[in-house]
Amino acid sequence: MSIQLLISLIGFAIAGYAVVANDVIQTLGTFLTSNSKRHWLILWAYAAIILSSTLIIGWILNDGDVTYGRLSKIPLPEILSWWYVLPPLILLIITQFGYPVSTTFMILSVFSTGQVIEKMVIKSVLGYVVAFTFAFIIYLLIARKFESKSALDKTQLKNQKRFWIVAQWFSTGFLWSQWLIQDFANIFVYLPRKLDFSWLLLSLAFILILLALVFQRKGGKIQEVVKQKINTANIRSATLIDLSYGIVLYVFTVVNTVPMSTTWTFVGILAGREFAINYLLNKHLIKVTYNQLFRDLYKVNIGLAISIILALVIQHFK
Repeated sequence: MSIQLLISLIGFAIAGYAVVANDVIQTLGTFLTSNSKRHWLILWAYAAIILSSTLIIGWILNDGDVTYGRLSKIPLPEILSWWYVLPPLILLIITQFGYPVSTTFMILSVFSTGQVIEKMVIKSVLGYVVAFTFAFIIYLLIARKFESKSALDKTQLKNQKRFWIVAQWFSTGFLWSQWLIQDFANIFVYLPRKLDFSWLLLSLAFILILLALVFQRKGGKIQEVVKQKINTANIRSATLIDLSYGIVLYVFTVVNTVPMSTTWTFVGILAGREFAINYLLNKHLIKVTYNQLFRDLYKVNIGLAISIILALVIQHFK
C-alpha cells in the first residue's frame, strides 16, 4: 500500500467518524429524542436504508460521483501529505466536547482555494439567515396551536397517533436525504471524485457502522444541543423542525453545488423557532433566548475560525 493511499484512507476514516458523530445529530437529533422508547436498531435501519439509497442513486446518476457535484470545484490534491489529516482529527477532538462546529469549513477549507472558501462562507451565512427567518415566521403562525402549554396538555395522550408518527418518519427521511446530499462531500473529499463499485461498497459499509455507533450511543454529547430546546421530544414539534430544516436544505441544494455548512442552517432553524415560541408564549424568557442564540453562534464560529487558521497553515506547507 502506497503512502498516498494510506493517508487517503486514514483521512476518509477520521473524517467519516468525525462528520457522522458531529453532524448526524443535526438531522436525526429530534428523531432520536422523540423516538427514545424505540429500540435503536429500528431507528438505525430506517436511517441506513435512506443513506444507502441516497449514496447509490448519486453514484449512478453522477457517473461515480457520490457527492452530487459538491466537490466539482475542489479537486483531490495530486499529493496528500500528513497535514491533510489534521482537520478531521481536530474536529474529532472538538466533537468530544459537544460543540456543533461546521464540518464543511473544518474539512473542506484546507482543500479549497480562497475563492471557493468565500463562496462557502457566503452561502452558509445566507443559509443561517434564511433558516432563522423561515423558522421564525412559521412558528409565529403555528406556535400557539402546536407549542403552547395548553395545546401540549390536550395532545399529551394523542401525540403518538399514527398520523404524526408517519409524518415524522417521512419528514425525517426527507431531511436526512437532503442533508446527505450536502454533507457527503465532507466525508468523501479524501477519495477519488469518481468511485468504482468496490470503493462504493466499502465506503458505504464503513459509514453504516459509524451510524450504528451513533444510534447505539443515542447521539452522544451533541444531542444535548437538541434536548436543550423547547419541547423537541414531542413528536409534532420534531416533525415540524425536521420539515422546516429539510425544505431550507432542499432550496439551497437547487441553488448551486457550492458546499455549505448544514450546521449553520441547523442552528438557524432552532434559533428562529426558539425565538418565535418565547416571543409569543414566554416573553419572560426572551433574554435567555438571546443568550442561547449567541452561545450557539459562538460555538459554530469556533469551527469557522479554526478551519480558516488550518487552511492558512496548510497553504503555507504546500
